[in-house]
Amino acid sequence: MAEAAAPPILLVDDYRTIRRIVATLLARSGFTDIDEAADGAEALAKMRQRRYALVISDWNMQPMGGLDLLREVRADPELGATPFVMLTAEGRTENAVAAREAGASAYLMKPFDVTALRSKLDGLLPAA
Repeated sequence: MAEAAAPPILLVDDYRTIRRIVATLLARSGFTDIDEAADGAEALAKMRQRRYALVISDWNMQPMGGLDLLREVRADPELGATPFVMLTAEGRTENAVAAREAGASAYLMKPFDVTALRSKLDGLLPAA
Protein backbone atom coordinates (compact mmCIF):
# COMPACT_ATOMS: atom_id res chain seq x y z
CA MET A 1 0.00 0.00 0.00
CA ALA A 2 1.44 3.38 -1.02
CA GLU A 3 2.00 6.09 1.57
CA ALA A 4 -0.05 9.25 1.20
CA ALA A 5 1.91 12.19 -0.13
CA ALA A 6 2.78 14.91 2.35
CA PRO A 7 0.36 17.82 2.01
CA PRO A 8 1.94 20.89 0.36
CA ILE A 9 2.69 23.78 2.72
CA LEU A 10 3.63 27.35 1.83
CA LEU A 11 5.99 28.99 4.30
CA VAL A 12 6.14 32.80 4.11
CA ASP A 13 8.75 34.86 5.96
CA ASP A 14 11.11 37.61 4.88
CA TYR A 15 14.00 36.03 6.80
CA ARG A 16 15.48 32.99 5.08
CA THR A 17 16.85 31.73 8.41
CA ILE A 18 13.36 31.67 9.93
CA ARG A 19 12.01 29.84 6.86
CA ARG A 20 14.78 27.23 7.27
CA ILE A 21 14.06 26.79 11.00
CA VAL A 22 10.31 26.38 10.46
CA ALA A 23 10.89 24.04 7.50
CA THR A 24 13.12 21.90 9.73
CA LEU A 25 10.44 21.80 12.44
CA LEU A 26 7.85 20.83 9.83
CA ALA A 27 10.12 18.09 8.48
CA ARG A 28 10.48 16.68 12.01
CA SER A 29 6.69 16.35 12.03
CA GLY A 30 6.74 14.56 8.67
CA PHE A 31 5.84 17.47 6.40
CA THR A 32 8.29 17.52 3.51
CA ASP A 33 6.47 19.24 0.62
CA ILE A 34 7.32 22.83 1.55
CA ASP A 35 7.48 25.85 -0.74
CA GLU A 36 8.79 29.19 0.44
CA ALA A 37 8.05 32.85 -0.25
CA ALA A 38 9.80 35.96 1.07
CA ASP A 39 6.70 38.18 1.34
CA GLY A 40 2.95 38.21 0.90
CA ALA A 41 3.00 39.26 -2.75
CA GLU A 42 5.29 36.36 -3.70
CA ALA A 43 3.15 34.00 -1.62
CA LEU A 44 -0.07 35.13 -3.30
CA ALA A 45 1.48 34.57 -6.73
CA LYS A 46 2.56 31.06 -5.69
CA MET A 47 -0.89 30.31 -4.27
CA ARG A 48 -2.46 31.20 -7.61
CA GLN A 49 -0.15 28.66 -9.29
CA ARG A 50 -0.48 25.78 -6.83
CA ARG A 51 -3.01 24.72 -4.20
CA TYR A 52 -1.57 24.43 -0.69
CA ALA A 53 -2.99 22.46 2.20
CA LEU A 54 -1.69 25.16 4.58
CA VAL A 55 -0.03 28.57 4.61
CA ILE A 56 2.25 29.56 7.50
CA SER A 57 3.03 33.26 7.31
CA ASP A 58 4.99 35.81 9.29
CA TRP A 59 3.13 38.97 10.32
CA ASN A 60 5.82 41.60 9.55
CA MET A 61 7.07 41.64 5.96
CA GLN A 62 7.47 44.20 3.19
CA PRO A 63 6.00 45.06 0.75
CA MET A 64 3.02 42.84 1.68
CA GLY A 65 2.80 41.58 5.24
CA GLY A 66 1.04 38.54 6.62
CA LEU A 67 -2.19 40.29 7.61
CA ASP A 68 -2.63 41.75 4.12
CA LEU A 69 -1.84 38.35 2.62
CA LEU A 70 -4.43 36.72 4.87
CA ARG A 71 -7.06 39.28 3.85
CA GLU A 72 -6.27 38.72 0.14
CA VAL A 73 -6.48 34.94 0.57
CA ARG A 74 -9.80 35.09 2.44
CA ALA A 75 -11.27 37.44 -0.20
CA ASP A 76 -10.35 35.09 -3.07
CA PRO A 77 -13.03 32.44 -3.79
CA GLU A 78 -10.38 30.02 -5.09
CA LEU A 79 -8.07 30.38 -2.08
CA GLY A 80 -10.37 31.47 0.72
CA ALA A 81 -10.69 28.11 2.49
CA THR A 82 -6.93 27.51 2.75
CA PRO A 83 -5.90 26.99 6.41
CA PHE A 84 -3.65 29.86 7.47
CA VAL A 85 -1.32 30.05 10.48
CA MET A 86 -0.01 33.51 11.40
CA LEU A 87 3.44 33.77 13.02
CA THR A 88 4.70 36.77 14.94
CA ALA A 89 7.45 37.77 17.32
CA GLU A 90 5.23 40.51 18.73
CA GLY A 91 3.20 39.66 21.82
CA ARG A 92 0.55 42.27 21.10
CA THR A 93 -2.99 41.13 21.85
CA GLU A 94 -4.40 43.41 19.17
CA ASN A 95 -2.36 41.55 16.52
CA ALA A 96 -3.85 38.23 17.59
CA VAL A 97 -7.34 39.75 17.54
CA ALA A 98 -6.75 41.29 14.08
CA ALA A 99 -5.47 37.97 12.73
CA ARG A 100 -8.51 36.09 14.09
CA GLU A 101 -10.90 38.72 12.73
CA ALA A 102 -9.23 38.48 9.31
CA GLY A 103 -9.74 34.70 9.34
CA ALA A 104 -6.50 33.17 10.63
CA SER A 105 -6.90 29.48 11.45
CA ALA A 106 -4.25 29.77 14.20
CA TYR A 107 -1.78 32.24 15.66
CA LEU A 108 1.70 31.26 16.87
CA MET A 109 4.25 33.33 18.78
CA LYS A 110 7.96 33.12 17.93
CA PRO A 111 10.05 31.48 19.19
CA PHE A 112 8.28 28.14 19.24
CA ASP A 113 9.29 24.50 19.21
CA VAL A 114 8.13 21.48 17.24
CA THR A 115 5.53 20.60 19.92
CA ALA A 116 3.91 24.04 19.77
CA LEU A 117 3.92 24.00 15.97
CA ARG A 118 2.46 20.50 15.85
CA SER A 119 -0.32 21.48 18.26
CA LYS A 120 -1.35 24.34 15.94
CA LEU A 121 -1.30 22.04 12.91
CA ASP A 122 -3.44 19.35 14.54
CA GLY A 123 -6.88 19.66 13.07
CA LEU A 124 -5.66 21.82 10.17
CA LEU A 125 -3.74 19.08 8.33
CA PRO A 126 -3.85 15.33 8.16
CA ALA A 127 -1.02 13.72 10.11
CA ALA A 128 2.10 13.36 8.03
